[in-house]
Amino acid sequence: MDIGLISLIVGWAFVLFWVPVVVLSQRKTHPKALFTLFFAELWERFSFYGMRSFLVLYMTGVLFTQMIQGEADARAYGIYGAFNALLYAAPVIGGMIADKILGFRRTILIGGIAMAAAQFILAFNAWQMHNETMFFAGLGLLAVGNGFFKPNISSFLGTFYDKNDSRKDGAFTIFYMGINIGAFLSPLTCAYLAQTVHWSLGFLCAGVGMLLGIIVFWRNMAKYEDKGNPPNPESLKTVFFAGMGKQSIIILGALLSIPVFALLIDYERVTDIILILSGIAVLGYVLINALRDNNKEDGQRMLVFLALFFFHMIFWTLFEQAGGSLTILADRFVNRGSVPAGQFQSLNALFIMLLAPVFSWIWLKLSKAGKEPRTPMKFFYGLVQIALGFWVIVWGAKSVMAGVNSGALIPVIYLVIMYLLHTTGELSISPVGLSVVTKLAPAKMVGFVMGAWFLSIAFAHKIAGELGKEIASPTEGGDASTALGAFVDVYMHWGVYITLGAALILLIISPVLKKWMHGIQ
Repeated sequence: MDIGLISLIVGWAFVLFWVPVVVLSQRKTHPKALFTLFFAELWERFSFYGMRSFLVLYMTGVLFTQMIQGEADARAYGIYGAFNALLYAAPVIGGMIADKILGFRRTILIGGIAMAAAQFILAFNAWQMHNETMFFAGLGLLAVGNGFFKPNISSFLGTFYDKNDSRKDGAFTIFYMGINIGAFLSPLTCAYLAQTVHWSLGFLCAGVGMLLGIIVFWRNMAKYEDKGNPPNPESLKTVFFAGMGKQSIIILGALLSIPVFALLIDYERVTDIILILSGIAVLGYVLINALRDNNKEDGQRMLVFLALFFFHMIFWTLFEQAGGSLTILADRFVNRGSVPAGQFQSLNALFIMLLAPVFSWIWLKLSKAGKEPRTPMKFFYGLVQIALGFWVIVWGAKSVMAGVNSGALIPVIYLVIMYLLHTTGELSISPVGLSVVTKLAPAKMVGFVMGAWFLSIAFAHKIAGELGKEIASPTEGGDASTALGAFVDVYMHWGVYITLGAALILLIISPVLKKWMHGIQ
């Protein structure tokens, strides 16, 4: 019995039932634009998470087969971390471009087209060549495109709600559920095709998903002509340099940056230096603006942003083991039957689809009763839950370590419970984080601040890759129990102890953060 194929079919059937239920239940509460952006982001996330579900497996199983297993693992974790770091660092520039020049809708379209093209390049390479240069070029183009797309679709959604609209957290939670419908279907579909048919089909399917997302956005955004336009449309018509206008120059600059991004993904240590320097520059700029702001309340709100940035980074450092070390763990040490390891990444998204409306209802109900927790406390709950998730998987691993050399495997229920706890933690942090950034940021720099928020995830991905290297052994030798023990050590130290320590610090400073938010929920 092909459980992977059955999961794929059941997953699609469930979504075709569930999406209409959610849309119909919320259609009178929110503007229609929410659902247009919901579907556009759904397909963009289908593209990204589809490729993510098997990327590390493709690298260790195909691209780096000339290396011994430990070296291949470490190389794959490093590339995965560097790629995702750049993926989330690029939105800082994309947010500024939208704010100052192109507006949200044009920037989103450019980014989506670039990402679709990148997936098709990766598909061709996996079909014909397995060439590292082309592989890195495809990843570079994906990072560039994501920089245009990612911060601006979330910021665009924020323009359809007033600053203190009580529906806003609920809207971002529903939007986040749309993200996760794509993230649910894509591992079931792309990972299955990649691991059971051919790697190229996984990338191809991801590219088709991105193309659908752009079509949905382009066809429906014309209905909202007063939103997302360039701040100065006339300036785009002016010849700026060498016969080109600003938009043409931006597109040319994006194309020229592809080989730079490709090299940075390949030579990850250079990425470390650039990421640290750019992080200091961006966060320093935010801090200086916060301290110099003539409006004291706006300045203190940006200080809250910086504090939440730090705890957000810690959360995603541990959460993003899902696409790296946790996928390898599932592939080698979990009793998963005939289910491809990459398909387990759909569990997180499945739980979000089921629980996002519940969380949306809870926040709205508590808000009306005047009892809704402030954002810092929601972050505290998220950190505690991800720590509990890692404690569960460590518990499962320790229960079989003594017999792992004779073929004992971790029961799959431990992996399922871990993903459930990580999901409830994510729902406490991520959609709420997106919402609060649009509230805390001054109107003149919303796109930039949203891009800076994604920089926290960039740092998290890079650190996550380094944690993966701590797990991977660079030399052959050592038994299966030793290899599994490396997972246990890192997950316990970082996933449990350090995360709980950060949660305690946040709990202590949360009254100050609440005061500095000045009424922002």
